Amino acid sequence: MDVTKAIHLLKEKGFKYTDKRKDMLQVFANELRYISAKDVQETLKPHYPGLSFDTIYRNLSTFSELGILEETELDGEKKFRFKCPTSEHHHHLICLTCGKTKEVAGCPMEQLPVNDSGFTVTGHKFEIYGYCQACSL
Repeated sequence: MDVTKAIHLLKEKGFKYTDKRKDMLQVFANELRYISAKDVQETLKPHYPGLSFDTIYRNLSTFSELGILEETELDGEKKFRFKCPTSEHHHHLICLTCGKTKEVAGCPMEQLPVNDSGFTVTGHKFEIYGYCQACSL
């Protein structure tokens, strides 16, 4: 996902274009990691000193619901990043220090016998947490 595609999707779904939304999305375009709503607020504070945490969080939730952002929970806090550009099913390695991610091919769900259990799987999430090379030094 990128800012242009995200704005197009917002308009397509009936949401108004605003400079604040564009700038929020640009924060994610500049990051290759999961970041929190507080991170977004701190980045935008010089340009929008009155921008409330609730407004940011509400927009990030909307972006997530529309498939613009992916979300996860780290240290008890929701964090967000642009949705991966690949349409292939994959999972992520996530650094607990800096929040950077790396795609992992394959899926452990293929090894689980859930199809034989009478349970209908509608989705799943598999994340591996640890420390990237730069943070483990």
